Amino acid sequence: MRVLIAEDHALLRDGLIRLLEAHDFEVVEAVDNGPRLVPALVEHRPDVAVVDVRLPPTFTDEGLKAAIEARRQVPGLPILVLSQYVEQLYARELLTGGGGGVGYLLKDRVSNVAEFLDAVRRVAAGGTAMDPDVIGQLLARNTRDEPIGRLTPRESEVLGLMAEGRSNAAIASALFVTEKAVSKHTNNIFAKLDLPPSEDDNRRVIAVLTYLSSR
Repeated sequence: MRVLIAEDHALLRDGLIRLLEAHDFEVVEAVDNGPRLVPALVEHRPDVAVVDVRLPPTFTDEGLKAAIEARRQVPGLPILVLSQYVEQLYARELLTGGGGGVGYLLKDRVSNVAEFLDAVRRVAAGGTAMDPDVIGQLLARNTRDEPIGRLTPRESEVLGLMAEGRSNAAIASALFVTEKAVSKHTNNIFAKLDLPPSEDDNRRVIAVLTYLSSR
């Protein structure tokens, strides 16, 4: 699997390279600034890009904006964003930027190697990997007057776990309920959000994220 990394901190960049290569990923390039990121993504068209939000020269949101621009030029380009915080405006734009895998993790999650590698693979495969804190903030932005307000507390829990990319079986295990109960909750969620049913779990999750991230 071909990976491109965008990270300005040398120690973290080197650590990501070593970690990924140790698990049979091929790192095609590792850039350390925003201006180089878009050309690198368009040139290499990696299976997945791991991108830090804050990159030189401004150290604000260069990485996220570059990832969005790259997805405009290469539709469906899988992007896994790493950040110290949740940048809601550009997170929304990234999530609504068309098909392809997408993820948004806070950097604390990288310390859990298994979870991080699973997120990289999931995004590369076209799925989603959303940090629970990111989901929480997206959910918090919606009011009771919006369709999201129709969900019960349990349905909101299920929605958050779905957005993390978890399967029905994993959700059932996390909530100590049966898969049949989870299936019922997910059907209710899609009905309340006016989202059409689909047999493709990734598409269903992306549809939910798209809805949550648009206002």
